[in-house]
Amino acid sequence: MSKGHLSNDEFFVRLSSLFDERRQKDHGSVYLTQKRLSYDKDTDVESSEQQFPDLHPTAPLPILIRATNGKSKDNKAKKVKLSTVVESDAIEGFFAKYAEVCKGGMSGLKKRDRSKAKEKLKAKKRKQAAGGDEVKK
Repeated sequence: MSKGHLSNDEFFVRLSSLFDERRQKDHGSVYLTQKRLSYDKDTDVESSEQQFPDLHPTAPLPILIRATNGKSKDNKAKKVKLSTVVESDAIEGFFAKYAEVCKGGMSGLKKRDRSKAKEKLKAKKRKQAAGGDEVKK
């Protein structure tokens, strides 16, 4: 593993605790991102691929997975940053477990009440329609 990255198992444990922390507070966000790691500049690349070596990799590239709790609004909570590197041969197993952890973390979420927002939007449209009729006269 690279410096600063967690092992895959440790990442799942910490991600689960991050979801649990958000569920206990009854609010908050967990941001999940992923990207493909690129080659090191020291990697030997053919001359025709000098400009864009990642377009034709000779071997499958690993994936970097990150999770954070976002910016904390109060001074007591610290920003939590998690990351792990998934090798190409372990991707399928990783994403199966990743999906389970994410589903478990989202199971306690409440459905957002959008009725107030819909009423405000309808009222705004009625007001604009009424105002638009007066301009035409």
